Amino acid sequence: MLTVSVEEHRTRLRAVAFRLLGSYDEADAALTAAGSRLTGSEADLDALARVCLDLLRSREARREPGDRANRPPVPDDPRGPEEAVLDTMPPSERLAFVLHDAFGVPNEEIAPVVDLTPAATRQLVARARRRVQGTEEMPEPDPARQQEAVAAFLAAARADDTEALLALMDPDVVLRADAEAVRTGTEPAHGAYAVARSLAGRTREARLALVDGAAGLVRSAPGGGPEAVFAFTVLDGRITAVDVLAARDTLDALALTGPA
Repeated sequence: MLTVSVEEHRTRLRAVAFRLLGSYDEADAALTAAGSRLTGSEADLDALARVCLDLLRSREARREPGDRANRPPVPDDPRGPEEAVLDTMPPSERLAFVLHDAFGVPNEEIAPVVDLTPAATRQLVARARRRVQGTEEMPEPDPARQQEAVAAFLAAARADDTEALLALMDPDVVLRADAEAVRTGTEPAHGAYAVARSLAGRTREARLALVDGAAGLVRSAPGGGPEAVFAFTVLDGRITAVDVLAARDTLDALALTGPA
């Protein structure tokens, strides 16, 4: 049970909601929405986190493709560099990072909210921390497990098995595309259903490959050579991001080999 007053408790919850949502108006709305679930105990943080995650996902779904959360941060964002990077994170990643690094919530308590294991949540927080520090997003450290997930994705795409595709993806999976891929019809997307719908038809004729040593797919052009590359990021066996690369200079610079 809490050893602080009800007002102190509410003040802390409001601070958490503001940090997650970036707006006091939205923070107050989240507290109001969670009001029927608030009990005056530490369990309130779980309830509030779930409301905030729903709001972040709703906000992300309303964004236009060119303004999605995976856009590059604005260098001179007046809120500061970390807040700008928070806006580039998928909702579950943002929530896990803020709760863990800003408020000291254990990964074991965050895991049920983002529907991941504690180990995967730990990796999610670490990935978010790398974003804030300006370093590259790291894929699944087990290459065999990464290749297994991508192979299962390709099999599900070829079988037109939407249910299997959804089961392979993180709820906050993001689809990113370079300018050439966008020009040829690939639209950036967020969320398992939107990403599955966008990728299924585009990957049926692709083949498994290692893209700079990581598991991916390659679709060949009619005259031979790669037409598009699909680079996957896999976390705890689930696909968290797919990058579609079609620019010729990018494709020429990639090391593409057959799967191990």
